[in-house]
Amino acid sequence: MDYSNNYSTTSYGGAGGANGGGFMPGSQSADGTTNKRSYGKDTLRPVTIKQLHDAIHPNPDAEYFLIDGSETTQVTFVGQVRAISAQTTNVTYKLDDGTGIIEVKQWVDAEAFDEQDPSNVKAKPTEEGYARVWGRLKAFNNKRHVGANIIRPVSDFNEIQYHLLEATVVHLHFSRGPPGDLQNKVIGGAGANMNGGYDAGGDMGGVKKLPAGTSAGARKVYHTIANTPQSHEGLHVQQIATSTQMEIGEVMRAAEELVGLGALFTTVDEQTWAILDVN
Repeated sequence: MDYSNNYSTTSYGGAGGANGGGFMPGSQSADGTTNKRSYGKDTLRPVTIKQLHDAIHPNPDAEYFLIDGSETTQVTFVGQVRAISAQTTNVTYKLDDGTGIIEVKQWVDAEAFDEQDPSNVKAKPTEEGYARVWGRLKAFNNKRHVGANIIRPVSDFNEIQYHLLEATVVHLHFSRGPPGDLQNKVIGGAGANMNGGYDAGGDMGGVKKLPAGTSAGARKVYHTIANTPQSHEGLHVQQIATSTQMEIGEVMRAAEELVGLGALFTTVDEQTWAILDVN
């Protein structure tokens, strides 16, 4: 995957909702000039909801946000539908992906399709089901939501994991550099900082930036992973347990705590972890 140019240009035609309301091609504004230029430079990035809430909005008039320092316009993510509120002009979905909750608004275009024609009726997300969203992050009255171009139910649950893995790969690309650069970096002992991650010196060799309430077991597990030479796959629970002389159950609980803090992420399976940047 090549992310050097912030992904390819995207176009959803008359899907609706990309600028706060339904639209047809060429009708984004009164003369079509401003939005045509903006949408011609659109990028599409897989994200988590936490990244959407943490994204930097350069100024109130900016039509883009910064995630990992990269300009982002269109985003895509997968989440569980917690609530649906249907209005005359739009449908609001509340989605939860495990990292946060955000509202997604899809504007209704009465002329877009005829519900009396079965061939035009598409499957819609349902409460407690999973859905994928394509749209634009927006901020209004200090509250963020996503204006959806497309929202559809997830039929293959593997898509949930695939999306999280893709979002992680893209985050690592922008925060640590392309894969070729990562191969030249070795997780060493004290002093390694993982290119913007934890400083491996100080409190227990690499965990001094963990929150004050982090348990001793979690600090010990993080210290072990941060200071043990390893491949890009990270360390398995058995290897961590042997190195720390902790019970496997204790390691699992500690790792779960660190994953919740955004300090670790699972790699080849649910019992293998690697360090994730936390700022």
